Amino acid sequence: PAAGLAFAAPPLVREGPVDIAVMAQITRALKIDPDVVEAANWVDNGPGWIGLLLLGAEDVLELRPDVDVLGNLAVGVIGPYATGSGDVPTYEMRAFVPGLSVPEDPVTGSLAAGFAVWLIGEGLAPDRYLVHQGTVLGRRGRIQVERDGDDIWIGGDTVLGITGQVAL
Repeated sequence: PAAGLAFAAPPLVREGPVDIAVMAQITRALKIDPDVVEAANWVDNGPGWIGLLLLGAEDVLELRPDVDVLGNLAVGVIGPYATGSGDVPTYEMRAFVPGLSVPEDPVTGSLAAGFAVWLIGEGLAPDRYLVHQGTVLGRRGRIQVERDGDDIWIGGDTVLGITGQVAL
């Protein structure tokens, strides 16, 4: 399984094609041409994710979404780098959840898991790859994805950012 802390990706509770009107709203919000979207699918494993596979990592990094247009949609985008980290293919991923007051999340395990179930299951990604997230936010999120038998493991190392106590 993936190094560091890891969990097995849960099954999707909603999968399949995304409605044309919803896709139009998403591409308008992301300010992208629909031709940049290689594939789209519901990758909902609980939080309601809609996933878009873009042509490349650069397309993901260049996004400057209008979160007001996204509304309550939870949208994730992922795209491959031309070359990976050594022999491991690498992807860039971003997560937008403005309905929960999270314009962009720096590291999102549930989205990485949803993408992995879809992309590996459909043969759109290899059984092992690395995801970069948080790049645009100045964060260095790294998520390792690895299929092991029937399970797909999502994991990585963690960094303690703050400690403290709260008195209630």
